[in-house]
Amino acid sequence: MVFSSLTTPQMCGLFAKHLSFHIIGALVISLGDAAFYKFAVTKPRKKAYADFHRNYDSMKDFQETRKADIFQSTKSFWNVKNFFGWSSMEVCH
Repeated sequence: MVFSSLTTPQMCGLFAKHLSFHIIGALVISLGDAAFYKFAVTKPRKKAYADFHRNYDSMKDFQETRKADIFQSTKSFWNVKNFFGWSSMEVCH
């Protein structure tokens, strides 16, 4: 009598049922992670880059770093220019 009240285990289609459940769950989680990354990381990063490049003057930055003697290539070029007496020539327009 006790055995008649127990349900039989599902043997047919069990793997497909679990597989479909996990595939749908993985899809939902990955889409959620992608949306989170887009709005939490990518958009603020794009905004920060746009704000930086809106007011950035590359020639001013280059002149400041050249005056600080950071660039060895420009330093040697100016020494060669002065060595040959080309100080009156215009190098950059």
